[in-house]
Amino acid sequence: MKKFLSLLFVMVLAFALAACGTESSNGNAGSGDNGTDNGGSETPEKLVMGFVPSQDSDTIADTVEPLAERLSEELGVEVEGQVMTNYTALIEAMGAGQVQIGFIPAFAYILANEQYDVEVQLKSVRHGSGFYKAQYVVAADSGIDSLADLEGKIWAYPDAASTSGFLFPAAQLMGEFDIDSAEALQTEFFAQGLSTGGHDNAAIAVYEGDADVATTFTDVRETLLEEYPDMMEKLKVIGTTDDIPNDTISVVKELDEDMKNKIKEAFLSFNEDEEMIQIMKDVYSWDAIDEATDEEYQVVRDTYQKLKDSIEL
Repeated sequence: MKKFLSLLFVMVLAFALAACGTESSNGNAGSGDNGTDNGGSETPEKLVMGFVPSQDSDTIADTVEPLAERLSEELGVEVEGQVMTNYTALIEAMGAGQVQIGFIPAFAYILANEQYDVEVQLKSVRHGSGFYKAQYVVAADSGIDSLADLEGKIWAYPDAASTSGFLFPAAQLMGEFDIDSAEALQTEFFAQGLSTGGHDNAAIAVYEGDADVATTFTDVRETLLEEYPDMMEKLKVIGTTDDIPNDTISVVKELDEDMKNKIKEAFLSFNEDEEMIQIMKDVYSWDAIDEATDEEYQVVRDTYQKLKDSIEL
């Protein structure tokens, strides 16, 4: 099985992507169908929305097609939905001007903002809240009852750029057990890590015995009941993290302000559109869409900074 991707590698990759994006910031990337980068004055011929599967990767492309069609009507510009392999790929695509609208979680937003000045516009609302927690899921009969019991076990996580799947659990474990680096968390605490490509896959890895613990959003088990009716009985939650700001809809800085406002207003109008909100529920379990500011994600930026400092980047 694939060895655990250390946080060091992820962060080095993130800064490598920033280097790749230098050309974009100089106005050369993303010129194809979308015009040129004029520092916030771009008028695109087509907008691409980027998604990363958090649940069923096979159906997201079909599910979001009506959303893209409705946005095309509202904005007067062709809109296309594109499913990316992971959050790092989505960040890179936004930096290269290949994706203009990104459905990205808090940590991926912080990386995209730091590297490419990607701007947060909106956030999800679930169960009436703009916040959620990450959870630690283990087999109910595993004998694992606390975070301390995770030492030496196999960790399944969705994506190394996932806020709830990776960043917040890693920071919590490092703090609680006085682990001084992400590398030590990898080599001295966990025996192995598995990048599964999705929150559902991480939970399924525990369900099927391929991992001892999965870190996911709360509560991923409920999204798997149709396929795994005994999921709630087979897996138990042994802990959660602090509150995490909800996922974002973010845009590239190159779009002109008028287009950015149109995108924001179009998405906010979907709160009154049952069909569109149902799509958001089907894709990411969103109940509503609300405005967001960069300041709301400072806690994620601070958490990221602690981990960056721990590996002396």
